[in-house]
Amino acid sequence: MRAAVASCAIVLALFAVVTARVFVWPDLQPLPARADAIVELAGPGDDARDRVALDLARDRRAPVLVQSTLASDTACLPPVTGVRLVCFHPEPGTTRGEARSIGSMAARLDWHSVILVTTPDQAWRAHLRVSRCFPGKVYVATAHLPAWDWVRQVPYQWLASVKALTIERSC
Repeated sequence: MRAAVASCAIVLALFAVVTARVFVWPDLQPLPARADAIVELAGPGDDARDRVALDLARDRRAPVLVQSTLASDTACLPPVTGVRLVCFHPEPGTTRGEARSIGSMAARLDWHSVILVTTPDQAWRAHLRVSRCFPGKVYVATAHLPAWDWVRQVPYQWLASVKALTIERSC
């Protein structure tokens, strides 16, 4: 009985550590001074994602700002002087669909680096997905995820990450 309890405690502790490291405080590369595009992914925390993407654009981190939007969205980000704004609806409307769209745009526009804007919970999986569709450098900037979204997002990200690692292994 003690061995079973100890084993469960170890598994739970390991699960908590991995969750914290991958989804709460992901290990991200420093952002470059300049990239070919800033790409805001859709998802929870849209207002915070918008702010981060716009701040990066205003800092002239890239000449192009791309926003993934849902088909139900009626507006794109406001314009930033000197930065080309592109909005798209990925098909399918998933991180994998976004990655495919980014890869396609990058090939057409000769991009070699992108800065993804997302939330910490999605950072690792978004990097994985986009790297499968885009051969260039992928950086990730994270925006604040509201506290009430963490309860739903952590289990979702675990399941989506397992799916990306086991079932949907290609672009």
